[in-house]
Amino acid sequence: MLRHTLSEILARGELRDPELDGVSVTVTVVKPSPDMRHATVFCEPLGGKNAKPIIAALNRNARFLRGQMGKTIALKFTPDLRFVEDTSFAEAEKIETLLKSERVARDLRRDEDASDEN
Repeated sequence: MLRHTLSEILARGELRDPELDGVSVTVTVVKPSPDMRHATVFCEPLGGKNAKPIIAALNRNARFLRGQMGKTIALKFTPDLRFVEDTSFAEAEKIETLLKSERVARDLRRDEDASDEN
């Protein structure tokens, strides 16, 4: 619920921050604390470019976003938000590149040849 609500607020484009003008942000995961007073928001700008300044801008606007969330959702507490970059996309791309490399293909061929001999 927190992730969907935050994504909707960001999609409306109500933030008045030059760092966020025309920027699409993907909210991948929101991890609330057990008491729901704080939430860590993992997000990534579309394309993964300029992530550091965009994450900083989101953190500067966290109070505004929290206020908007409080108007939208019915919770006892609206959590304080802390934005961090989601690096899972970059890691997945790195692994994909490694798996497609010639070195891995050579090792796989060697393993297939060894199993054919047995």
